[in-house]
Amino acid sequence: MAETLAVPKQKLSAPPLAIHRLGDRVLRQSSKRVSQVNAEIRQLAREMLQTMYSADGIGLAAPQVGVAKQVIVVDVDPENAANPPLILVNPVIETLGTTLATGQEGCLSIPGVYLEVRRPAAVEVSYKDEHGRPQRRWVDDLTARVIQHETDHLHGILFVDRVESPLKLAQELARNRFSLADVRRIPASS
Repeated sequence: MAETLAVPKQKLSAPPLAIHRLGDRVLRQSSKRVSQVNAEIRQLAREMLQTMYSADGIGLAAPQVGVAKQVIVVDVDPENAANPPLILVNPVIETLGTTLATGQEGCLSIPGVYLEVRRPAAVEVSYKDEHGRPQRRWVDDLTARVIQHETDHLHGILFVDRVESPLKLAQELARNRFSLADVRRIPASS
């Protein structure tokens, strides 16, 4: 089957989708499972990729562009045209690795804010690809972090909810003109 989602890894002056920001209610809604991977879902994924590349991102979830569907796109190597992005429909984290790693995260919905988050260093994820075929794979390091971050979006969770340092969180949000009231802190073990 031919690759249907090949999009140039480049910035567009007018990306096809608008990215919602912290405080927008759409970011806190749970997304609906996709019943069928069809041309509409492939077009959504294509536009999400174009929007992500235009914003210098490495991951994007459908709720960030106002679509309450379980679709995420990931490309941890956006400079490499030969490395295709991942399109994950209805992703489910099946298994968490036993090693935790702390790393800096940012989010296209919270521009300018970068904070440390502790997550499993590896995960097993199941999903449907852009052709609707079931997939299952172990990922680690940055790819695991991005998939966990984007999958959180599908459940109305943002990375700032997982930041363990309340002081650093408050300082970074204030510095970038975001409200701490829009954060829903969750325990690090969740």
